[in-house]
Amino acid sequence: MSRFKYLSIFFGMLFSILNCMSSTPFVLKEQPPKFSSEPTERGNAQIGDLSIYYEVHGKNEGIPLVLLNGGGSTIETTYSKLLPIFSKHRRVIALDEQAHGRTGDRKGPLRFHTSADDVAGLLKHLKIEKVDVLGFSNGASVALHLAVRHPKLVNKLVFASSMSKKSGAFPQFWEYMKKTSFEEMPQTLKDVFLQVNPDPQKLRNMYEKDVERMQNFKDLSDKEVASIKIPTLIVQGDRDVPKLEHAVELVRLIPNARLLVLPAGHGDYLGEAIGGKQDRYPELTASLIEDFLDGYK
Repeated sequence: MSRFKYLSIFFGMLFSILNCMSSTPFVLKEQPPKFSSEPTERGNAQIGDLSIYYEVHGKNEGIPLVLLNGGGSTIETTYSKLLPIFSKHRRVIALDEQAHGRTGDRKGPLRFHTSADDVAGLLKHLKIEKVDVLGFSNGASVALHLAVRHPKLVNKLVFASSMSKKSGAFPQFWEYMKKTSFEEMPQTLKDVFLQVNPDPQKLRNMYEKDVERMQNFKDLSDKEVASIKIPTLIVQGDRDVPKLEHAVELVRLIPNARLLVLPAGHGDYLGEAIGGKQDRYPELTASLIEDFLDGYK
């Protein structure tokens, strides 16, 4: 396998990029993505020792939807296409993970379970008792830990393009992760980060923390995954970073889980900033997710 294809696998999981198996060409956007919807509220909430940037969009009715971005990304790079669609019908809360975008950092490594606790802390700060959660890539891993660690908070879970254990991704993904460098991080992700946080050292810090987290990826046990009793939608592309077999495994482990597989690579179906160009996918994906959130019991 070529060096470029290894890079595509690596950044597909860490930085929301098209993976090596996709037939869609790799495209960098000329301009960072922008929302067509304006937040009704935005700010930084001090949650313990971390200042978390968040935005609230849409109507203040029903169960809010929390969006958790992919690794190396901001709210904009992952959800610039989906957030405006969701916010037409519901309240949407989006945030930058620890060390990402406009959110601060703390001492110690970046971990999925601590990020899940950060989300729980933010929801308590906002006085929100129950949410639906959509997480993509590393954000899906955070969402999964949130459902395990704070089950009373989560009404429904959408787990998109991630895995609960190392065996859920191909061996090449983990092998290449040992060799990557900051210089190989896609320029679009660097540009978007610096657009919202113009500090090159914080950009490099985010990169290093994301890489270290994936190099030290810890499995969730099958027992922990099976403890999730809420309705769950497992979403991924047929040419994604996680194995299709793992998606099927998750559907069988989680009692109320359904599976949605789209003909796409990593992130294509979201219309995220550096996935393949799929203009009609965001609306389709949003409609399918909304049907699940609104209708599936």
